This record gives sequence, C-alpha cells and structure tokens, in this order.
Amino acid sequence: MKSIGFFGDGLWAEKSLKALIKDKKKIIKFVCLRYSKPDKNLIKIAKKNKIRTIITKNINSKKNFNKIFNFNCDLLVSMSFDQKFKNRFIKNFPKKIINCHAGDLPFYRGRSVLNWVLINDEKYFGITVHFVDKNIDTGDIIIKKKFPILGRDDYKSLLKKASDNCPKLLLKAIDQVLFSKVRLVKQNSICKKGSYFRKRGKGDENINWCKKSREIFSFIRGLSKPGIMATTYSGNRKILINKSSPKFLYFDNKIEPGTVIKLSKNYFIVKTSDSYIKILQWAGLIKKGEILKS
Repeated sequence: MKSIGFFGDGLWAEKSLKALIKDKKKIIKFVCLRYSKPDKNLIKIAKKNKIRTIITKNINSKKNFNKIFNFNCDLLVSMSFDQKFKNRFIKNFPKKIINCHAGDLPFYRGRSVLNWVLINDEKYFGITVHFVDKNIDTGDIIIKKKFPILGRDDYKSLLKKASDNCPKLLLKAIDQVLFSKVRLVKQNSICKKGSYFRKRGKGDENINWCKKSREIFSFIRGLSKPGIMATTYSGNRKILINKSSPKFLYFDNKIEPGTVIKLSKNYFIVKTSDSYIKILQWAGLIKKGEILKS
C-alpha cells in the first residue's frame, strides 16, 4: 500500500481526496489545509475517514517539515494549496512532490489562470500535473491535457470543466508516479521561456471602453460570476457587468467610446473603439446617452 500526504483547498481538492480515499492501494496519512479560511468540507472528509489534519501558517518551518517527514509518505500531492514548498522539501522529497495546475504549462504559469485564458481570448485551456521544483510551476510534466474553450464558455463554465477534470488527471498522474509508469517532459523542451501570469488585483476589473468589442467581450466573460465581474462607472455609480453578446454592431463611429446609445429592460448598447457591444446582464443604474468610464 502506497502512502500519500495531501495538501489542498476547494472543490477540486475535495473531489480528489474522496477518490483517493476509495482507492484501496493507497492510504492518506494526513491532509494539510490552507491557513487562511481552511476548507471546512476537506476537514469533514478527513475526520469522517479518521485522517489527521494539519493547518499551519508556515509549512516550511523546521518543526512542520519534521512532522511531515516523519509520516514517511511515498508521495506528497498538492491541489490548490497556497504555500510554496521550499528547499528543505525539494531536497528531502526528490521527485516525490506533485502539483495539479489548471494551466497549460510551460505557458500560463502562475495565478488566476482561468480568468486570463478567457481575457486573452484563447481557444483552449490546459490542465497540467507536474513535479514541484524550486520555482513556481516549472517542474517536469507528468501529464497534460488541453480542453477547448467554446463560444458559450465563461469563468463559471471553465471552473466546472476544471473541477471535473483536475481530479481525474491528478489520479492518473499519481498512479504513474507511484507505479513507475511516468514519462516526464521537460518544460524547456516545449518552450525555453514559457509565460507567467500574476494574480489579478484591485482595479483590474475595470473595463476600458476604448478597446475593441471582442476584447471587451472576452474581458467580461473572464470575470463573470462567481468572479468579481467586470466593472464600469457613471460618475460615482458603480455598475457590474456579467454578460455581453459576442455579436457586435457596426454603424456610426463618430461617438465617444463608453457612450450608452440604447437602453431597454433586457440590454443596453455601448460604443467601443471599433463597434458597439450589447450588454445582457448587469447590476446598477444605467441611463441612455451617458458616457461610462473605467
């Protein structure tokens, strides 16, 4: 029987842990949760199955490292864990720490990846399971799969696709590593440089109406519920926008971007740099003829 130490948070981790518990060839020695707002569902799953839980602010302290090292796990598994494993772990667990990342590595390393792929109008997103090394999302690839982004997709639907598929790929990768069936791919064999995306922060949600309609459409669906939602302003009034139409209107271009030219109960139309975009879902007071600002 192979032993696993599990680090995680959120729905993806919950699904993964449940599946691992059902596998009689593996035993979960502990579950380590995020320090800030630890996942209550993961705690319930662990307690129900008599698995020890760990919640610590610094996983890399000598005390915490020794605690984890003494579990003598065959593999450490990370799914949405928010602390970086530092040199002490990398040195003492060679090729024994893996991470599941909802991004196509070596591209889309970093944070807020599902937001970024939509904002960047990509045609697909990736899920990668890789070994953890001293840098962020740069370790050797164990398994990777790409999924198409459809015209109807938004942040909510990509989250659903990721929550359905991350656990499946993680479990396959765990079996490959534990039972010596893995064929590693060096990330620099795909691309020497790769790309890294930062976590989106305050102010990043503001719409720039001087961009093209397609860019604004992609921006809106990339931040849609349960995300923060794209934001615009009319004076001091904040307006949240959740959905827009992918079909753009082309007529008089001598109007300032951000101008609301039509308003009805179910939609309003705004001028962009190259055309007009129809907004379908929003919260906040809109007036015809006003100019929206970022």
